[in-house]
Amino acid sequence: MKNICIFLFDGYSDWEIGYLAPEIAKNKEFEIRTFSLDGKSVRSAGNLQVLPDCSLNDIKIDEITMLILPGGYTWEDGKLDYIIPLVKLSQERKITIAAICGATIFLARNGFLDEVKHTSNDLDFLKMVAPNYKGEHLYQQEKAYSDKYIITANGTAPIEFAKEIFESISLYDSAGIEKWYQLFKNGIWSE
Repeated sequence: MKNICIFLFDGYSDWEIGYLAPEIAKNKEFEIRTFSLDGKSVRSAGNLQVLPDCSLNDIKIDEITMLILPGGYTWEDGKLDYIIPLVKLSQERKITIAAICGATIFLARNGFLDEVKHTSNDLDFLKMVAPNYKGEHLYQQEKAYSDKYIITANGTAPIEFAKEIFESISLYDSAGIEKWYQLFKNGIWSE
């Protein structure tokens, strides 16, 4: 079983993982494991109360296939920096880290985007809120982007974010992923 770990915290943007979680959950090859700092319930930005599967301390790096970091305003104030050791270890072991919206600010602020092509909500905003960020020359004006085990997306792109994740883990073949994308992005279903 391949574990896709999703970090949950008070104020996480639930809609940013709303497209990817159901598709991954349907596949018997993958298991979604949600975690919070202490394993206790959290409340999303949409006011949904969720009980994660486990705590941060329960996460075993050798069992992770991918680490997903949803956005949320909490990233901007540094209150979630306790996740840095897990992100560093994931990067060192070439475990894919997928971050969207506010989580890209966290990655930029902590140097994780200095040497990979990436995107975020806006380059000027990213430079403003992450003053130590040195990856400006690698910024991509895209909704979502993948490079060197890092997937990033802006906050308006949960569908593109999901698509990049599906491609990274080969959830479906490329035709199946494109079919899924066209359905959810454009309302087009083709046989």
